[in-house]
Amino acid sequence: MSEQQNQDQGINIELTDEQANGTYSNLAIITHSFSEFVFDFISVMPGMPKAKVNSRIIMTPHNAKRLMRALIDNVKRYETQNGLIKDEQEGGVPMNFGGAAGEA
Repeated sequence: MSEQQNQDQGINIELTDEQANGTYSNLAIITHSFSEFVFDFISVMPGMPKAKVNSRIIMTPHNAKRLMRALIDNVKRYETQNGLIKDEQEGGVPMNFGGAAGEA
């Protein structure tokens, strides 16, 4: 949701110092059922065969679609200001980043 929507609705959002630092993720795995979408955010390190889920977010399908629209809107605004974001790999994310291949 945009900041403007939050202001219009009068939502007061708190952010702790720890949360303000954020959590880095270079891989997101999305799964779904009839009633929910599950977003697992992962940080995969070069040459490391394993990676742990840093954060899991679970949303209703309705809210997942709202998130998708907000993300599309933000990417469009980013590209208007900074230029086109290139898709580095059309075939998907390289799971080994040039290091040893990982196993599931």
